[in-house]
Amino acid sequence: MTAVGEALVTMRALPHGGLSDILRGETPIVLAPHPDDEVIGCGALLAAAARSGIDPVIVFVTDGSGSHPNSRIFSRDDLATLRQREACAAAHLLGVSLARVHFMGLRDSAAPHDGPALTDAVGGIVRAIERYDNPVILAPWEHDPHRDHWAVCKMARHVARCFAARHLSYVVWGWALPDHYDLGCVEISGWRFRGDATRADKSHALRAYKSQTSDLIHDDPSAFRLSPAAFTVLLSEDEVFLDNP
Repeated sequence: MTAVGEALVTMRALPHGGLSDILRGETPIVLAPHPDDEVIGCGALLAAAARSGIDPVIVFVTDGSGSHPNSRIFSRDDLATLRQREACAAAHLLGVSLARVHFMGLRDSAAPHDGPALTDAVGGIVRAIERYDNPVILAPWEHDPHRDHWAVCKMARHVARCFAARHLSYVVWGWALPDHYDLGCVEISGWRFRGDATRADKSHALRAYKSQTSDLIHDDPSAFRLSPAAFTVLLSEDEVFLDNP
C-alpha cells in the first residue's frame, strides 16, 4: 500500500528528463478534462515542444461549464463559450497551433466512466487525432481528485490502445491530496520536466484563464477560483510524466 505522501516524495525524486527523454520523438497529444488542466499539468512541456519545432495537440474533453454553477451573469452556455475562448488564448501563448486544438464538448462533471457513453467519447477522441502520426497520449494521473480526471484517464488508456501508443500521466490536483490518503498499490516511474525556460510561458497561459484566476465572474462566491497561493505552488512544482505499463 502507498500513501499519498510517499508517492509525492517519489515523484519529486524522479530523474529530470528533456523533451527527447519524455516524448521520444513522438507527437504529444494532451487530453485535458477541463480547460486549464493542460496548462497546470503540461504547460511548460507544451511550450518547450512548440519552441523546439514539435507541434503538440490538445484535446479538451469537457466544456468547463461547471466552474460557476450559481452565477447569474454567466449561464452554463456562456461559461462554455468563455472557457473555450480562454483555452484558445492559452494555447496561443504556449505556441500551440489553434488548428491542433480540439473541443469534444462533453458536459463538465459528467464525463462518462463506462458503458456506451465512454465508448462514444473514446471514438470522438480517436476521430479527432487520427490524422496525427506517431502519437504519445498524455492524460491526468488516475489518482487526481476529480471524477472527470478519472474518466479521462480511462479514455486515454483506450485511445492509446487504438493507436498502439504510449500513455503518460500528468499530475494536476494530486499535489493537493492529503499525505495520509491511501492510494493502494502504486508503482511510480517516469520523468520530471523542470521547464525553467518556459515557466513564464506557463504562467502567462494560466493567467489567460481569467474565469479561474480572477474575479471576472464575481457573483458566485462558492465557485472554483485558483488562489494566488495555489497558483504559486502549482508553478513551483516540476511537471511530472508517469509511465503507464
